[in-house]
Amino acid sequence: MGVGMVTPVNRRTVLLAAGAGAAAGLSLPVTAARAHGRTGAKVGFTLNARVLDGGEQIVSITLGATRLGPIDPASLTTGTFAVHARATSPIPIAEGDQIFSEYDVDRPVTAIRLDRRGDIVLDLAYGEGQVGGGTLGYILSRGRNVRLDLAYTITQTAPIRRRDGRPVSIASFVQGKLLNPEVDAFSHHVSRSGMKYRLYTPDRRGAHGPRPVVVWLHGGGEGASLRDDYYDNETTLRANRGALGFATPEAQRIFSGAYVVVPQSTSFWMEDGSRFAPLIREIVAEVARRHPVDERRVHVAGCSNGGYMSLKMTTVYPRLFASSVPVCGIVASLTPGGPQLITDAELAGITTPTWLITSRDDPTVPPEPNTIHAHDLIPRSLMTLYDQVVWNGHRFNGHWSWIYLARNDPSSNGTRVWQWMAARRR
Repeated sequence: MGVGMVTPVNRRTVLLAAGAGAAAGLSLPVTAARAHGRTGAKVGFTLNARVLDGGEQIVSITLGATRLGPIDPASLTTGTFAVHARATSPIPIAEGDQIFSEYDVDRPVTAIRLDRRGDIVLDLAYGEGQVGGGTLGYILSRGRNVRLDLAYTITQTAPIRRRDGRPVSIASFVQGKLLNPEVDAFSHHVSRSGMKYRLYTPDRRGAHGPRPVVVWLHGGGEGASLRDDYYDNETTLRANRGALGFATPEAQRIFSGAYVVVPQSTSFWMEDGSRFAPLIREIVAEVARRHPVDERRVHVAGCSNGGYMSLKMTTVYPRLFASSVPVCGIVASLTPGGPQLITDAELAGITTPTWLITSRDDPTVPPEPNTIHAHDLIPRSLMTLYDQVVWNGHRFNGHWSWIYLARNDPSSNGTRVWQWMAARRR
């Protein structure tokens, strides 16, 4: 539920080159350094990430080469540097348990260039479904994503030159920050009750008046990892584009600039929706106290576990939200014979304008007893029912229908879902 892109890797599997990436940097072999001529100083590097629909991946590396002097771009080829990546769990994995997406691999360099500052950028192979390069791991027994510990090793394998013709060799490489401009645009916060959340603040330049708020409620895979106090306030933005979509320039234009609030559950929303509801409400109130918020235009959306919680919020606070968009939300118990998580009476009593989204091939949350059933009962609700989840030619797990909301794809009578949300007022 809300799981980022995962590739099964057994913890017991022998890593391809154990220990090769244990250090963040690796000295250039002495023989190579001599062949290149003058040895250089340490060079720091950053890992540049991008959140794909299937989860965050490292897409390039920036070497801080400016201090080496002007580099001749003609001396750079995709074979100039070798990149090795090792990703391991930040918390212990029990014997017999599994974490998906650990890796110890070489990352192919697909292009090399100088940026406008004169630093060297190594573009790496990446893409939906590609093994290696992800930043998250999924712990099977916890049902949770965690941010992997990343160790990248870079080796200079061929000489480079400065523009004046002098050769340059880099003595060692020092790993620096993980950078993702979309994720980094969200600030970190902790509410008075202790619930963590991320906040995107819209550009206020040239704008007047209060702004709307979009509350994004994550799926089950992005809550706190149980029993080990792992609570990172990170996976909610890195596992998928659910929250990030509302901070894109397109969405911000449609909403005339919106705050995007992303609470993180201390476990998972379905554990106790009635207890979590006031904690989410507290965060909305906190943002409204600190920022110019239009309280008539507070919207809630969420996927899977968060789809359940977005429906739950409108039953507990019927006059709080201008709109609600539950994606593959859970209404019926996922355990055969279990109680309804949201009763028929509660669904029939929802007065918040509601647009439900799901896919017919969802293997995790069956559409009929959940989204379709909710649509039948919620007065005047809209529903978009896809046959499968496909974007840019890649077919995803049928549960991942939040991809469509993140891309503003659902429409009704010619109106897209973001435009519909932006037009609603409480």
